[in-house]
Amino acid sequence: MATGPQRDYLGRAQAPAGARAAEIDVGLRAYMQKVFGLMGMGTAVTGLVAYFTSQSPAMLELIYNTPLRWVVMLAPLGFVLVLSFGINRMRASTAQLTFWAFAAVMGLSLSSIFLVYTGQSIVTTFFVSSATFLAMALYGYTTKRDLTGWGSFLFMGLIGLIVASLVGLFVQSTALQFAISVIGVLIFTGLTAYDTQKIKEMYFAGDNSETYGKKAVMGALSLYLDFINLFLYLLRFIGDRR
Repeated sequence: MATGPQRDYLGRAQAPAGARAAEIDVGLRAYMQKVFGLMGMGTAVTGLVAYFTSQSPAMLELIYNTPLRWVVMLAPLGFVLVLSFGINRMRASTAQLTFWAFAAVMGLSLSSIFLVYTGQSIVTTFFVSSATFLAMALYGYTTKRDLTGWGSFLFMGLIGLIVASLVGLFVQSTALQFAISVIGVLIFTGLTAYDTQKIKEMYFAGDNSETYGKKAVMGALSLYLDFINLFLYLLRFIGDRR
């Protein structure tokens, strides 16, 4: 026996459950594509700025032999704090511009890697990092397993990594530096999967364009930080110094 469309408590016709699920699936894919697109473009901006800065003696002199080096070192943290705590007061377009500015400043900060490591090892490490990142992001997106429990474990590991890195500034130990590099790789590999699942769960089909855009920027920022840190710790681990 045929039945009419289901109706909500106000008597309005509702779309079939299958149609609603398909609509959410399409919207979720578009949302994740936007997140990864922003993250990828931010990474590209950082890489280009870092490379071209390293090829300019005048820029290197300005950054590393003047007080400007402190600005370049601390500015990325400032941008992260501004986005993390101020994004609700921004327009989505402003948040996106702030993310691009952050990526460019990170490029200035990372230009020194081209002076420390060989170009070939940087390229090799980039591809290894990309493959690892994509594999863990895919796992985080597709797994049915709840990765929430990873959060506290990874956060504690991150705190331990920061403490060990501070100790490493004063204790010149090859074994300690090796351990820091390995632990850093493991932590940011796990964070890639954890953050991808968290970003996926942030999606809501009813978000307006402003909320949608802000969520995409914050998701891109999280994945960008995961990738950059994974790359840097892998570079310390497998990179060839000049």
